[in-house]
Amino acid sequence: MSDLLSNNEDIKEVNIEDSVKESYLDYSMSVIVGRALPDARDGLKPVHRRILYAMHELGVGARAAYKKSARIVGDVIGKYHPHGDTAVYDALVRMAQDFSMRLELVDGQGNFGSIDGDNAAAMRYTEARMTQASEEILRDIEKETVDFVSNYDDTLKEPDVLPSRIPNLLVNGSNGIAVGMATNIPPHRLDEVVEALIHLIDHPQAELEDLMGFVEGPDFPTGGIIYGKQGIIEAYRTGRGRIRVRAKTHIEKNKTKDVIVIDEVPYQTNKARLVEQIAELAKEKVIEGIAEVRDESDREGIRVVIELKKDAMSEIVLNHLFKSTAMETTFGIILLAIHNKEPKIFTLLELLNLFLNHRKTVVIRRTIFELEKAKARAHILEGLRIALDHIDEIVSLIRASSDAKEAKEGLMARFGLSEIQSQAILDMRLQRLTGLEREKIENEYQELLKEIERLTAILRSEEKLNEIIKQELIEIREKFSTKRKTTIEEDYESIDIEDLIPNEPTVVTMSHRGYVKRVPLRSYEKQNRGGKGKISGNTHDDDFIESFFVSNTHDTILFITDKGQLYWLKVYRIPEAGRTAIGKAVVNLIQIGADEKIMATITTQDFNEDKSLMFFTKNGIVKRSNLSEFKNIRSVGIRAINLDDNDELVTARIIDSNVKEIFVATYKGMCIRFPVEDIREIGRVARGVTGIRFKEDEDYVAGATTIGDEKEELLTVSEKGIGKRTEAEEYRLQSRGGKGVIAMKLTPKTGQLVGVVNVDESMDLMLLTSTGKMIRVDMQTIRKAGRNTSGVIIVNVSDDKVVSIARCPKEENPEEEASDEGLLSPEA
Repeated sequence: MSDLLSNNEDIKEVNIEDSVKESYLDYSMSVIVGRALPDARDGLKPVHRRILYAMHELGVGARAAYKKSARIVGDVIGKYHPHGDTAVYDALVRMAQDFSMRLELVDGQGNFGSIDGDNAAAMRYTEARMTQASEEILRDIEKETVDFVSNYDDTLKEPDVLPSRIPNLLVNGSNGIAVGMATNIPPHRLDEVVEALIHLIDHPQAELEDLMGFVEGPDFPTGGIIYGKQGIIEAYRTGRGRIRVRAKTHIEKNKTKDVIVIDEVPYQTNKARLVEQIAELAKEKVIEGIAEVRDESDREGIRVVIELKKDAMSEIVLNHLFKSTAMETTFGIILLAIHNKEPKIFTLLELLNLFLNHRKTVVIRRTIFELEKAKARAHILEGLRIALDHIDEIVSLIRASSDAKEAKEGLMARFGLSEIQSQAILDMRLQRLTGLEREKIENEYQELLKEIERLTAILRSEEKLNEIIKQELIEIREKFSTKRKTTIEEDYESIDIEDLIPNEPTVVTMSHRGYVKRVPLRSYEKQNRGGKGKISGNTHDDDFIESFFVSNTHDTILFITDKGQLYWLKVYRIPEAGRTAIGKAVVNLIQIGADEKIMATITTQDFNEDKSLMFFTKNGIVKRSNLSEFKNIRSVGIRAINLDDNDELVTARIIDSNVKEIFVATYKGMCIRFPVEDIREIGRVARGVTGIRFKEDEDYVAGATTIGDEKEELLTVSEKGIGKRTEAEEYRLQSRGGKGVIAMKLTPKTGQLVGVVNVDESMDLMLLTSTGKMIRVDMQTIRKAGRNTSGVIIVNVSDDKVVSIARCPKEENPEEEASDEGLLSPEA
């Protein structure tokens, strides 16, 4: 044996341990990089990337005819992916499932499986094509925007990464188990990720806390409820975290018993298996009180009905279900992906920056490609222009040449043309000699010069580059915008606390200086008409009760600040106090910034999609968002409206079916009244649209309100204490965005306009002056006047001036009518 080894120089002696170790490392890196983990830039594993590229090469776009899945799989394994057809088809199927993908990348036709765990039909029976989203992932791939590498047998080229305009890794998430590591990235809402990316472009030094004002958390395609924000924060900060996801349920009341209905299940939960599990636990008496379980789901959505026995309590049964079944699951977030051929755990900020860097590279390479193409075409057109200017001489030169080579060389020598230009002249058809064709060549050349200038400017300017990336992201957001599916609750224990608190009527008072309290409604027993009423609360000398309403303890109060930040507070979180107590400062109940001022306080019983929240800013911007956008309650607040640097919020109102029109008044005495339909609903973090344009410099919005009936009266007040009541119909109805009409005739004696409120004769008007004085006026004493008038003196402020106005309860308090309709409505 030793003689054989010594005579063969190709055989080497190696330690078997070293050989196994080296082979295993090679295998593990192959699995990590080449199979199991996604790329941090396009968010795709190799198999998904190869499927999309193969479909692109086959021409199976979003508007093309469907093609057999077997044909697509055949192309993938034959050209790019040297693995089994089952693995490829399974990956294709998953990309077509709306319960697996937040934004489907494959448009499937046929049976592609179900949330009950049913398998897809065989690939010979199904058909597929790309979606518009996958087209955006492949957009510009033909413009040398990404590197191509050899396929497994070196016969073809495939993309190393896709140019993706969509932040796919975060939008669709990813999960996979490699050798010694795993990834589990949850899906997110596209709108939120795009807003975070745009903010990061504008503010490169942004911190995680800033970005979480846009990205609330995961958004699963199956909906559900995430309990606890801490796990999300930890995952975004470190790359690892655990979140608790519950099924979304509601209780239906029958005559004799309750029915629990499951509307949404946690992500990756098999619904059929969940129904079997519940039925089994009920049969074995592990969970008491369940009479029957039925799956009534259809194409409209999930509906699993759990009928309870007569004496069963739905809350107790529901808690047992969450504890014992897959109605509550834990999702372990691991933000692990491949970057520079190496696996790494990333933070949210790092993933967003990696995507932006990828987009910058793609846009730069695309611009270079288009610039070179434009220059090449301009070079040819320059030759054709020379040819047209010397056409007779060129024709003679060509006719005198013995062959094409001699003609080309003659052109190059005589006119200093390049070989490409000379060939283009030789290839030119005689019809290009007509006057119209000559003009086309000249026009095309001038357009190309402009395009070359534009492309060159992009490559020289970081600002222009960022603007292009931002604009493309906005286009993606507009194209694929969707509502949030997964609700995020602030913390896990808050739900249990609310279950223990009875939902009963309570009176909430909010003072101008920010003191709040609640008093049980029963404390205000009804008095006979003419009674003196009961004191609703003492205040400091420089304070007064501004908001006063009846709500239930489970209702939510929305506090909106001048910075556009919105904070929530459950009514039961407000300390209960006696009728004569001052209350507690609201800054001790919500985490409001030191430089923020509460501009609007609104209560709501629900976050129904039939309602909207309308915002009014100082610069005349009006924004309307669906109220359901603000239902994820947390005390640290969220961004409710994006404000310009020199802008701030003036007020906000809840809009329901009773609101017909919007009224905005300015400091310089102008106003505009327009239909509420002029403002369409937009996303939570959007900026809004122009409600009023200012006729004069240094003007700004002083106040705004809503109108339900044009016979309603509006009260406008100026700095010098002049005011008037005017019917809404006197202000001409027009479209939003105009300069409006005169709201109040202003003179040096009146001063500028300071505010507008709806007239309610059951309330008083409170005026605050620049020196801190509070002046209360009975609204019934204020006279009506026409639109283009100054009004009458409401209060005499002499050298002082009014700075703000507000409605407040009469000193003879309306609590005596609390059980009737004598109190403000929750959305007043």
